[in-house]
Amino acid sequence: MSETTPASAAVEAAGEPFRYSAALAAEIESRWQDVWEKEGTFNAPNPVGALVDPTAGDVTAKPHSFIMDMFPYPSGAGLHVGHPLGYIATDVYARYQRMTGHNVLHTLGYDAFGLPAEQYAVQTGTHPRVSTEANIANMRQQLRRLGLGHDSRRSISTIDPEYYRWTQWIFLQIFNSWYDADAAKARPITELIAQFEDGSREVPGSRAWSELTAAERDEVLGEYRLAYAKEVPVNWCPGLGTVLANEEVTADGRSERGNFPVFKSNLRQWMMRITAYSDRLIKDLDLLDWPEAIKLQQRNWIGRSEGARVDFAVGEDRSITVFTTRPDTLFGATYMVLAPEHELVDSIVPAAWPSDTHNDWKDGAHTPAEAVAAYRAAAAAKSDVERQMDAKVKTGVFTGAYATNPVTGKPVPVFIADYVLMGYGTGAIMAVPAHDHRDFAFARAFSLPMACVVQPTDGRDKDPHTWDDAFDTYDSVIVNSAHDGLALDGLSVVEAKAAVTAWLTERGIGEGTVNYRLRDWLFSRQRYWGEPFPIVYDEDGVMHALPESMLPVEVPEVEDYSPHTYDPDDATSSPKTPLSRNEAWVNVELDLGDGPRSFRRETNTMPNWAGSCWYELRYVDPVNGEKAVDPANEQYWLGATADKPAGGADLYVGGAEHAVLHLLYARFWHKVLHDLGHVSSVEPFHKLFNQGMITADVYRDERGFPVPAAEIEERDGKYFWQGQPVRREAGKMGKSLKNAVAPDEIADEYGADTLRLYEMSMGPLDVSRPWDTRAVVGSYRFLQRLWRNIVSETTGELVVTEEAPDEATLRALHKAIDGIRGDMAGLRFNTAVAKAIELNNFLVKRGSTPRAVAEQLVLLIAPLAPHIAEELWRRLGHNGSLAYVDYPVADPAYVVDETVTCVVQIKGKVKARLEVAPSISDAELEALALAEPAVVAAIGDAPVRKVIARAPKLVNIVTG
Repeated sequence: MSETTPASAAVEAAGEPFRYSAALAAEIESRWQDVWEKEGTFNAPNPVGALVDPTAGDVTAKPHSFIMDMFPYPSGAGLHVGHPLGYIATDVYARYQRMTGHNVLHTLGYDAFGLPAEQYAVQTGTHPRVSTEANIANMRQQLRRLGLGHDSRRSISTIDPEYYRWTQWIFLQIFNSWYDADAAKARPITELIAQFEDGSREVPGSRAWSELTAAERDEVLGEYRLAYAKEVPVNWCPGLGTVLANEEVTADGRSERGNFPVFKSNLRQWMMRITAYSDRLIKDLDLLDWPEAIKLQQRNWIGRSEGARVDFAVGEDRSITVFTTRPDTLFGATYMVLAPEHELVDSIVPAAWPSDTHNDWKDGAHTPAEAVAAYRAAAAAKSDVERQMDAKVKTGVFTGAYATNPVTGKPVPVFIADYVLMGYGTGAIMAVPAHDHRDFAFARAFSLPMACVVQPTDGRDKDPHTWDDAFDTYDSVIVNSAHDGLALDGLSVVEAKAAVTAWLTERGIGEGTVNYRLRDWLFSRQRYWGEPFPIVYDEDGVMHALPESMLPVEVPEVEDYSPHTYDPDDATSSPKTPLSRNEAWVNVELDLGDGPRSFRRETNTMPNWAGSCWYELRYVDPVNGEKAVDPANEQYWLGATADKPAGGADLYVGGAEHAVLHLLYARFWHKVLHDLGHVSSVEPFHKLFNQGMITADVYRDERGFPVPAAEIEERDGKYFWQGQPVRREAGKMGKSLKNAVAPDEIADEYGADTLRLYEMSMGPLDVSRPWDTRAVVGSYRFLQRLWRNIVSETTGELVVTEEAPDEATLRALHKAIDGIRGDMAGLRFNTAVAKAIELNNFLVKRGSTPRAVAEQLVLLIAPLAPHIAEELWRRLGHNGSLAYVDYPVADPAYVVDETVTCVVQIKGKVKARLEVAPSISDAELEALALAEPAVVAAIGDAPVRKVIARAPKLVNIVTG
């Protein structure tokens, strides 16, 4: 890739044996990496515990900085040059922080549970641990070669039993907690039980706690626990034999992996009651230094909306509860729609169709039950995304049941339709077709009545049946809405909302409430390679949490890693987990405090999100065998300060794609631990920075298949592979697109410092940028020039001078220091590189490098290119690493320009330029401008009417 040929390399070796080359870079980099590792250069001492450094003194008196990267997954494909972009950036920042006096915690762990290793195990028979640990070892080696200054003592892996022991422990803290809405915090479940026992809290069903069986108590507590097991609608994929998260299902209702059909099915799953924290998750975003776009995504994902709960009676003993943000339109509700999965559907379906049932409502079925069953089967084959799409043809079926509109007393037909989801609100809607676009389309498709209750302001008449679409607005008044002592006519939307909500509340058939788009977190998978749940079941099916002394519950050995699969179209099947095949592990005899008994273990596993929900805490105290994290260490690294009121890591760098999953889940876990007193911080991550991607050209043949980018020939602006024309397009970098470039390849050719410098100089860190291997040589040449300014390529001796730098050199140096310090603090590494290059080029033109300037330049470049900086620092006569040497500080006297160019204009046209002192006054500048010969000549005999001086840069003279 470089321009060096074997012949020129030989000449270089003979005539310039000390030139900075790839070979010399490799030797320097390997040697300094060994030094750092041997001496523990980047080890950060803790206030208490095993990682205390007696030589560090009182670390609590020193400023500290906790810098994190988002967890990487150790892929068997290894790294390409796009992967380490964020890791290099955090390393640069961490090195800068150390040199500015901070105790820096910077390490990297591995999110190693998950599907890829399991699938590899299914295909090859290799145990997931074996392949994953090999991938980790390879990734560690690749990252070490980049010179990342990590505290290796703190690195963790989620598959280490000593790590997931504490993941299981945290799960038990959540399981053994409930959310007290009055206190607005989580509390131990034992406190809730005590309230049930002493009668201070009524037991649901109005029975005494002592009268309940163990199974009944278990069921009651499950309605309160923050981690609970329940039958819920899930994405069931028979072809894969497992439940899938929404993000694992494509828009057309098929599995992202394998392209199998996915069905909605009610299955017993573990859930996390994250919805209890909805308001706090929204409110505390204001305490965080995060990109506004990420905050907005979280707010929208949580989806807080205010409205009313309304009960529609069905018969004498049932009611359908809906949530609506527009209770003011209740008089316009002419039918209802339930999600096909709604639990009331079966109980309200009559044996036969009512006599006046419209034929279009029956969908050709002989009975309501037949119609509902057929429609449910069809809806189950669609994903939530597919169901929410605005399809041109609205589908649904009449249940045969009628509900009563509570304000009009009129019966309204109840349908099921796939555009209503159980995942939002109550899984039921009151349909107001005149004022909702989807309801209008459905009503038009099924010939349903419509009633206008919001006064149209666009000239249309009041009969919705003549409209082309609904009239949906908040900016109007209510009409046709008076009955039984409730009169809304003439009220604004806001006034009508309040009036109808009060009316409903007074009658006990509704109330004002808040709803959220956020659903409880599906927290179980039917897979092998994940954390086992520390839960067992007794003979009566009552669940028991294992005591801490029995943790970790290790992943058992099984003969077959794959879940049991079925006919891909068998929607009636249910999962059988790999863990269930190890009967000796599943069925155990344990003493949980009341003597040995037989139990059956939980055979689901936790999702891959579990381990990444709390790893910032384990980084803080990674070898603590007594606690997940010691409070003193957590307080030191994560505790709240005036600058970070909610606490958390000082900087967290990663991709924006984790905005609403990992980041929400981690915040939820952290808040529960805070409520229970295990951590002092309210939030896990104070400052979030989203790095962009490194993209790369993708080349496709006539079939559209990617071909190797490294083998492309360019001729006359066209591209060819093996002589055949191909098309070029922008895309991601990756093995599947055959355009990946390995960091090892660049390091072999130019050295790791060149790779680091190039990636940091490509553009702003938060912007995606295209990779160009040919451009890497520019960073390589800069390092060669830097080396030449300090070391002779012929002799290897220093070429710096002992002369004092002149004023021009001092100005160039201190302007660079001032600019680079600001860039480092602001993560503007591309401009920091540019300023370092500018200073180095100044020294090249100067012809000699004063030692005082050389040393400052080496320190300036050290965070960006640490290996060459360490080597030059040593050659300049210093012992040890420069990792903790003070970063240069600019002298303000040399930062300010000695003179400023002032433009003198006459009638808006430039007539002169003056070099003036920055501190010149307006009066002094005016006098100087009027005395300038060029200005005098330009004015001539014309009278000067006005002079506008704006010191030090502008004088505008008006003549005539």
